[in-house]
Amino acid sequence: MEFLRLLLLCLLVAVWLLAAADVAAAQKPGCANATWCGDIEVPYPYALNEECAINSRFLLNCNKTADGATKLLRGTLEMTKISVKDNKASLKTYISQQCYNHSTNKTVSNNAWINITNTPFVVSADDNKVTVLGCNGFAYMRSNDYIIGCLSTCDGISPKNGSCSGAGCCQVNLPRGVRYYQSFFNSLYDTTARKWWATPCNYVGVIANEAFNFSTTYLTSTAFYDTSKPSKKPIVMQWAISRSTCEEAKMNMTTYACVSKNSHCITNDAGYACSCFEGFQGNPYIIDGCIDINECLDNVTYPCAGICYNRQGSFTCSCPRGKSMTTDGVCIKDHKSIWMATSLGASIGLVVLVVAITSACSIQERRKLQGIKQKYFRQHGGLLLFQEMKSQQGIPFKIFSEEEVEEATNQFAEQQVIGHGGHGKVYKGVLRSNVEIAVKRCMTIDEQQKKEFGKEMLILSQINHRNIVKLLGCCLEVEVPMLVYEFIPNGTLFHFIHGNHSRHISLDTRVRIAHESAKALAYLHSCASPPIIHGDVKSSNILLNEDFVAKVSDFGASILAPTDESQFVTLIQGTCGYLDPEYMQTCQLTDKSDVYSFGVVLLELLTRKKAFNLKGVEYEKSLSMVFLEAMKENKLEDIIDDEINNDENMEFLEEIAELARQCLEMCGVNRPSMKEVEDKLERLGNVLQHPWAHKDPEELDILLGESSSSNSGFILSTGNFSITKKVSMGLESGR
Repeated sequence: MEFLRLLLLCLLVAVWLLAAADVAAAQKPGCANATWCGDIEVPYPYALNEECAINSRFLLNCNKTADGATKLLRGTLEMTKISVKDNKASLKTYISQQCYNHSTNKTVSNNAWINITNTPFVVSADDNKVTVLGCNGFAYMRSNDYIIGCLSTCDGISPKNGSCSGAGCCQVNLPRGVRYYQSFFNSLYDTTARKWWATPCNYVGVIANEAFNFSTTYLTSTAFYDTSKPSKKPIVMQWAISRSTCEEAKMNMTTYACVSKNSHCITNDAGYACSCFEGFQGNPYIIDGCIDINECLDNVTYPCAGICYNRQGSFTCSCPRGKSMTTDGVCIKDHKSIWMATSLGASIGLVVLVVAITSACSIQERRKLQGIKQKYFRQHGGLLLFQEMKSQQGIPFKIFSEEEVEEATNQFAEQQVIGHGGHGKVYKGVLRSNVEIAVKRCMTIDEQQKKEFGKEMLILSQINHRNIVKLLGCCLEVEVPMLVYEFIPNGTLFHFIHGNHSRHISLDTRVRIAHESAKALAYLHSCASPPIIHGDVKSSNILLNEDFVAKVSDFGASILAPTDESQFVTLIQGTCGYLDPEYMQTCQLTDKSDVYSFGVVLLELLTRKKAFNLKGVEYEKSLSMVFLEAMKENKLEDIIDDEINNDENMEFLEEIAELARQCLEMCGVNRPSMKEVEDKLERLGNVLQHPWAHKDPEELDILLGESSSSNSGFILSTGNFSITKKVSMGLESGR
């Protein structure tokens, strides 16, 4: 008896603990499912008081303005709508403006920005676009990792209502995961131009797709934006409970937010969120919040001509006794027995007819799908690739089918994702031959890139260099071509440098990785035909294989060196901290742009600091600016990584720092070529590899059997490499 009482007590304690866990994760007792701020609903997990919100990140304020209106605020952000179903919220934000004043003959700019780093939000890449308005607007948006913009002009072309393709208005897609951005203008034309006088204002901002439809009146009036009374424009945010994945969130069920039994976890750009199962609606963040949809009450969305039976998560439709349902869903009276044979025959015939029609439709659909695939294949230059591969026997390049790539990546499963970019994802895959691959799947591609894709893929397929990730092939029978690369297992140089500071990285290793990377870029600039400009050199685009050998990756399909001015870019793209300032001014991408970016990578290896620090003060955000200031003030030791900052290495560090300074020259013509950078790093690496490299010069003389008093120097040859004993420790010697 005593045992039974003890068992009952344990069961009661267990039930109480489970109930407490549900309360901790779900809505708190005494709080309403939703509250209102004026006419805006505030559903849980949001709330207007700290006790009822799921956590402090979802606490909102409802303020009254001077005119008696109400505003729903999250910090300083004004919210106009919250959707639990879509895990989205609509906000209002300012946009940037640039206006020319006729009376003062000056141009005044007002740059808007937004920072939602410490909120549940990211800017929705599906619901917004970067929009530029004006007849003289070259503007761009800078976020944490991207710079993206476009050119809006009225020169030679007439703007049209509803068209936002460059004439008076242009738009570009947002990268995913943006939590911070700031808008800027870059003036391209003479501000006294006639068109500029007629429409003296340009605008740039991130605007919701559903809230913007271009009108030519925006260029000649204040219909779009009254500069005297700045207004806000709508923007759509994606929100999530936290930045964790669903798998990570489920590891702690006491804080897991998807508490409704008919809900499940989803992952969006902001992190993990919750959603009701199909056939259910309501709030998945509340216990029993997802309730069954009674489809029988909505005959428009869920049509049923007979008797409707609601089920949990679904419904069925049938006819009453004595009637039967036809193939088009209509209930009719049954025929008499005399007609049963005829009905049976007709039914069999109907079935045969339906099967025949279905088979014909299926065959037609397969032919249609095959035709679409062939269209994409021709459009992306597949025939050109086949012809060239046939004429050049032995090219190790394959054109993969869509089925092969899907099978290798398990239908592009989220578990296979190994990298994210502004325009797509990279998946790990395994071919039937057990060869590991990396598949780059982009989201969009413009018409010009489609026309040139086949030709440029052929050029990239012939690049065979030890320090460049090998392009194995591509898939052309899809709307946006997919690239198939060799798989590199040890991740990026960025993660190697910044991911684990407890890992010791010797100076020898840093110089070797820098030399291997420089060798790859020099090959692209000097040996590829035609030359290839990488365009986005950074530590996250340098991969390390199983032996930690550097391999440059992600140099894309639109990076052939321009041969004339017509090929200069009008869309600035790159990565903050690495972007060539001359490229920003001239819109001309050159091989010296890669040299500048490589100089920043050198700084990362020297300092183990990131290229761009958003949290730093203005002049400390850019690593290159901090470095150049330290060089100017002769304070190099202050920023060098402590692991390698010692007297033994100092002369080598000064040589590397001087090389980085040359790469970071503001004027491109003053920078060395990548071949010159490669040669200098090779000579320095060879010095570091020899045991006598760190010895005193007097000891070197004794080792070589020469008197220090008889000669002022010596030359030691090792293969194709020679060193002259000078203060530069080998960088001034030749091959």
